[in-house]
Amino acid sequence: MSHSATTHVPGVFAPGHLGELTRVVPFEMVDAALAAGRGTQQRVRLLPSRVVVYLLLAGALFTGQGWRQVWSRLTAGLTGPLTRPSPAAITEAMRRVGPAPLRELFALLKGPAVTGAGQATRCAGRLVVAIDGTQIPAADTSANRARFPKPRGGPNGEAGYPFIRLVAIVTCGTRSIIEAVFGADTIGELTYARQLVSSLRAGMLLLGDRNFATYRFFRDVTNSEADFLIRGKHGTGAMKLPALKRLPDGSYLSAAAGTTVRVIDAAITVTTEAGTRTGDYRLITTILDPGEAPAQELVRLYHERWEIETSYCELKSTILGGRVLRGRHPAAVTQEVWALLACYQVLRTAMSDAVLARPGTDPDRLSFTVALHTARDQIVQAAGIITGTTVDLVGRIGAALLHDLMPARRTRTRPRVIKRAISKYRAKSPDADRRTYPATLTTKILTTIPDG
Repeated sequence: MSHSATTHVPGVFAPGHLGELTRVVPFEMVDAALAAGRGTQQRVRLLPSRVVVYLLLAGALFTGQGWRQVWSRLTAGLTGPLTRPSPAAITEAMRRVGPAPLRELFALLKGPAVTGAGQATRCAGRLVVAIDGTQIPAADTSANRARFPKPRGGPNGEAGYPFIRLVAIVTCGTRSIIEAVFGADTIGELTYARQLVSSLRAGMLLLGDRNFATYRFFRDVTNSEADFLIRGKHGTGAMKLPALKRLPDGSYLSAAAGTTVRVIDAAITVTTEAGTRTGDYRLITTILDPGEAPAQELVRLYHERWEIETSYCELKSTILGGRVLRGRHPAAVTQEVWALLACYQVLRTAMSDAVLARPGTDPDRLSFTVALHTARDQIVQAAGIITGTTVDLVGRIGAALLHDLMPARRTRTRPRVIKRAISKYRAKSPDADRRTYPATLTTKILTTIPDG
């Protein structure tokens, strides 16, 4: 396959593109999202609504730039007279479009990416997905503080910025987003999570940390017909999970408020050159048959829950670069977050296409940073606006990814430390160990019947 001829829509629509990524989010898709979100302009202006949507998506790629600088990158490779809009015109155009079309665009893009590789993509025939939440700081304005209050002050004083709370379900194999919801940080993670349960389906296996080990959440997931593998709590706040039947692999059947579950108690030993440490883990799952998924396999699989943590790192550190969201008022923040999520999903789709072109390639070996930088280059060069029907799914982004594969993932560990205390220039502990160690993991399934 080869690239078809590339061109630009003439006139005021010319800046409306996303470089090579336009093939993933084509004009027709943007126009459909605008129609569904009632953001289509009544008359053609200097900044048509379609162009504004692409500008917002490009802004999610060039987060360190102002909107006029992002505009300059969209138009860098274009020929012909192009008017450069003023900052006020850009702001007004974005308000005219509003957040709804960006939400509709994400709805068209979301879902598990197609891939023929990835050792953690499936388990016992089920698609492995993970749920978790994170916080993203927004601009410190009175309007934002009213909608997204700052977190309650701690011993070091009031938080510096208002925060939004984002909760998502992500496919572990490709890190594509199944569904996402966000809002004020004052609303708890579990409240948002319950809004996502409707996106689960039979044939999915949901991984979650201890915060999701509640009877109500178990019932919600079970009612969706999906399965779950969630880490349980220990101590006085733990669920009462009596051993009703011991299974051959050392796990046992129990009941959690009417939901039949299987419990795995395991001791995991991590050995590095710095020493050895052992921790006790309890995993709770609705996969009841150890013949489908033995206890040892599920313990190993649970580590894939960290894939969603990597996704948040890519969003907050790689794309945003640790920056605060641009929006100065709540509607702009909402619009910006939907654009960020849509753009992340577009990049992940392009990366999955690259995996399809080289069967047997683990998606973990593709560098998100390479994808991001190459996508930025293609926008500046404006070299990938595809108008024909024959398309090379790999393209320049995929070629760059496959040319610069990362090493196969190794088992490593690093002590968890607080990087900063009050000042961003001073570590909380100057003696903190920040080295990453190659590690050997040893898992022992515990067969002693627990007390509760």
